[in-house]
Amino acid sequence: MSLLPLTFLLPLAGTLILALSRGRLDARASAVVGVTSVGLSALVAAWVGWRFLAGGGQSVGITLWTWVAVGDFRPTIGLRLDGLSLTMTGVITGVGFLIHLFAAWYLQGEAGVRRFYAYMNLFVASMLLLVLGDNLLLLYLGWEGVGLCSYLLIGYYYWTAANGWAAFKAFIVTRLGDVFLAIGLFWLFRELGTLDIGELLARAPEVWQEGGWQPRLAALLILGGALGKSAQLPLHTWLADAMAGPTPVSALIHAATMVTAGVYLIARLHGIFELAPAVLTLVGLIGALTLLMASFAALAQTDIKRVLAYSTMSQIGYMFLALGVGAYEAAIFHLMTHAFFKALLFLSAGAVIVSCHHEQDMRRLGGLWRRLPLAYLGFIVGGAALAALPLITAGFYSKDEILWEALAAGHGGLMLAGLVGAFLTSLYTLRLIIGTFHGEPQSDHARDATPGRGLAHGLPLVVLAVLSTFLGAWIHPPLAGVLPAPAEGDETWHLILEIIAAGVAILGLLIGAWLFLARQHWLAERVAGGWGARLWWLWNRAWGFDIAYDRLFVRPYRGLVRGLRSDLLDRLLLLAGWLSWALHRGLSGTQTGKLRLYAGTMVAGVALVLMVLVLRGG
Repeated sequence: MSLLPLTFLLPLAGTLILALSRGRLDARASAVVGVTSVGLSALVAAWVGWRFLAGGGQSVGITLWTWVAVGDFRPTIGLRLDGLSLTMTGVITGVGFLIHLFAAWYLQGEAGVRRFYAYMNLFVASMLLLVLGDNLLLLYLGWEGVGLCSYLLIGYYYWTAANGWAAFKAFIVTRLGDVFLAIGLFWLFRELGTLDIGELLARAPEVWQEGGWQPRLAALLILGGALGKSAQLPLHTWLADAMAGPTPVSALIHAATMVTAGVYLIARLHGIFELAPAVLTLVGLIGALTLLMASFAALAQTDIKRVLAYSTMSQIGYMFLALGVGAYEAAIFHLMTHAFFKALLFLSAGAVIVSCHHEQDMRRLGGLWRRLPLAYLGFIVGGAALAALPLITAGFYSKDEILWEALAAGHGGLMLAGLVGAFLTSLYTLRLIIGTFHGEPQSDHARDATPGRGLAHGLPLVVLAVLSTFLGAWIHPPLAGVLPAPAEGDETWHLILEIIAAGVAILGLLIGAWLFLARQHWLAERVAGGWGARLWWLWNRAWGFDIAYDRLFVRPYRGLVRGLRSDLLDRLLLLAGWLSWALHRGLSGTQTGKLRLYAGTMVAGVALVLMVLVLRGG
């Protein structure tokens, strides 16, 4: 376990090498440093994980040094490895390495590769600190680190104003959630006297009563932080605009890792939420609402990355639903499988975008399945896992666990919401594949598409495609003893629910094929006018949250700023500065360099002083 710190120190070293090279590394060397550092981190994580499992899976802690000592407050730079942190570390380093490798192909010929990999490596290091930290202060350091890297990478193409605004929007919305989390940490320390996660979970049931207002407040504040980072209602509006960054960024940060940080946070602090059952129910309700809202929104998007963005929002909604019904293990299992198939879908989308000369509007694509066979395979396998095609995909097994445990815990309404979401997922997934790869090419970019080549392009897609099948479902996170056991139920009903869920997914694919192939023109007519057009407009704009927030918050804030520009008190406070400036201008005018003027001024001054003395003496 002594090698555990290398998991985050290696990517951090890569960041320092790239940041301090001062332009001495070319694009190829920068890619080698960025990919190798994360690859070595993945190897270390695999070795540490093997040793951990071989040793019986007992939680292991490593204290590197004491961060600060103020009275009894002595937070440490300490790491803790258990089944939950091992699962997250494996996803971050393993999937992260494949995405870094793909980025070497995606960014070839572009300027700024050194900056890109410096940001990506810093993100991986911050995310690893977040999941390995044994206290909430270190977790919060990683939490803010990934927020910073998200801002930098969303605005990577900073010369386009829209990208800068997308980065700014993500920064502001997620910071709002971070403020709640920071207040929550203060509250936990005030009430429980520690930020060490193990001690905190042990003390909470000793100090607080279940259902009391203290644990409820703590859980609500933590939930606020989780909603911002994981793009759940009502702090979800930043994620779709975050697609302005390079596609590998979308794959790593906004599909596989950062947006799941909120899921990890709630699972890690499950003891707090168990003492606040009302808040835990709220977590499940927010997850169900988000998965439905985002699924409808995905049906009306034309940009392939925005479809995947709302899909990510929806799938994280499933994870929140699972957390809300106490199915912590199912939530983490779906987190892992989702990282596999959503990273595959985003990287396949990146392959399409580069091959089609950065065209990503489905209305200008089509007919690509023969020209881009590997990307098409990625969409087929990843889309099948996303739609939870039964038995052969990883997504089916993890989503089935969530639905079953929701039913077993007595939350039939949340289970039905999950089934409706599964049906909608099949619809928008098939629409995405048909619109991108089938039919006739709709532009010269689609007609002139050239397939990607090379190991950096093909290996990540093939590996992720394998992990997105039932083979990926064989990787079961070692969470026994780390998270509470799920509710148990009659296995007969479990089998019936499996059949129903499989039927819902297949029915969605069949109806999708009928709508988007056989009745394509009829559907286009329905959304061209009347209520169909209004519904399409509403879904395309994600139910109008951005418009509502602009009118409720952004415009009043701007009006307040304009009003304060002419504030009288502010002008009075600035008067001292204006007087100093005026006095300076007046005195500087006397500095002419003419000796006669200086001598005359001195004589006049002396005469004035003498006159004052004489008059006072008289």
